[in-house]
Amino acid sequence: MHKPFLAVVVAAALGGCSLAPDYQRPEVELINTWTPAEQQAAVMPLGWESVFNDEALQQLIKLGLDSNKDLQIALLNVELYRKQYQIQRADLLPSLTLDGSGTRAATSAFSDDSTISSTYSVTAGLTAYELDLFGKVRNLKDQALETYLSQEQVRRSTQLTIVANIATAYLTWVADMEQLALAQENLKIEEDNYRLVSLRYDQGIDSSIEQAQAQASYEDMLVTLSQYQRLVDQDRYALVLLLGTELPEGFTPAKRLADVKIATVGAGLPSTLLNQRPDILAAEHTLRAANANIGVARAALFPSISLTANAGSQSSELSGLFDSGSGAWTFAPSISLPIFNSGALRRDVEVAEIENQIAVKQYEQAVQSAFTDVSDALTALSGYSLELENQNKALQSYQRYFELADLRYQSGVDSMLTRLDAQSSLVSSQQASITARLALYQAQIDLYQALGGGWGQGLNQTGAGNLTQGYYTQPNDGATISNSQDTSAP
Repeated sequence: MHKPFLAVVVAAALGGCSLAPDYQRPEVELINTWTPAEQQAAVMPLGWESVFNDEALQQLIKLGLDSNKDLQIALLNVELYRKQYQIQRADLLPSLTLDGSGTRAATSAFSDDSTISSTYSVTAGLTAYELDLFGKVRNLKDQALETYLSQEQVRRSTQLTIVANIATAYLTWVADMEQLALAQENLKIEEDNYRLVSLRYDQGIDSSIEQAQAQASYEDMLVTLSQYQRLVDQDRYALVLLLGTELPEGFTPAKRLADVKIATVGAGLPSTLLNQRPDILAAEHTLRAANANIGVARAALFPSISLTANAGSQSSELSGLFDSGSGAWTFAPSISLPIFNSGALRRDVEVAEIENQIAVKQYEQAVQSAFTDVSDALTALSGYSLELENQNKALQSYQRYFELADLRYQSGVDSMLTRLDAQSSLVSSQQASITARLALYQAQIDLYQALGGGWGQGLNQTGAGNLTQGYYTQPNDGATISNSQDTSAP
């Protein structure tokens, strides 16, 4: 094929226009925003290793990221859309082929003029290459690219959800195991109480009602024990399902919820959420794909020109295949004009425009939902921090109440009923403290997920004390304070 002709083809292909609308990120009315501290205006994303820095929890998250079936499906979907994008991108370039052939034939041996003939040829060809005069091929490529990028954000969102779910499942498991241990400890106390009261009843010191009350408390604790034993088993099954595999051999979970370390992240600037949260990014890539699809639909209203050409050499002798005068070529351009189907093509444009409007609303919805999620998580974190602080104060008061009631009972001042009431209140307060701590940790996980992975200039250990991030304050719950700073990238 001659060089001038190639230049014309390339110029025509590159000089085409695009009929897709110029993309503009929609202006979204932001609701439920929050006000960060001025000193924390600059933020950076934090990886899950920095937030969930408990060794046992990290071991489980790594295992889950390797084995979880939902994440494996998401990864395969990303690879699928990447390959589809590569296929679509290849249509921007001409498809060139190189063919070689040789034939040798003889006429019938019964014929008077029987002959043997040979034909050899080499041909380079351009097959049905569409000149992208109106941007159809480029917009198809852009649509495939944005779909691939959107799927990558879906994969990232899936990973974020899996990390958060594993953390939640592990903490719930630890909390229920702590509740089970507490029930086992209190069962022994109730058993000792019942034995003591029965002995005092036999001696005529305590009444039958006190003995009945002690027995009822013992039976109630048996019920509580069986409930938490069931929950612990169910928690373990749920965690294994999330991981996609069995727990590591010799894995040892924390004995107390307060021993688990989770770092709190700063919420950062509200505007930064648009560039961090995966579902927002996925929605915007989907919107960009819909925008490009309008260009594809509009281009279908215009003529399409395709080129088919080949050039080569043909000879009856293999040795003369490239001799002068053996060359041959063909050039077959074609044009397609929409005539009787133009009405359907215009409807296709309208459909594409409506799909784009839907994508805009979905993007706006994703943004507003994200801001609400963050605001809810911040409110919950502040509220549960105060609740845990107050609950721990109440626990100290109930502990003092039980100690006094026990002393007065041992001294014969009060009856066993007062002591049993104090003990029951203490057990309930202990259980409530574990539940409040779990709720606080869950709020921290929700904030990490709502922010699209966590932001902040530094970290403090929430399993360990008083946090002031500028957005909320977690009161000191009596645990040892241990501050650490981590500014590592994700």
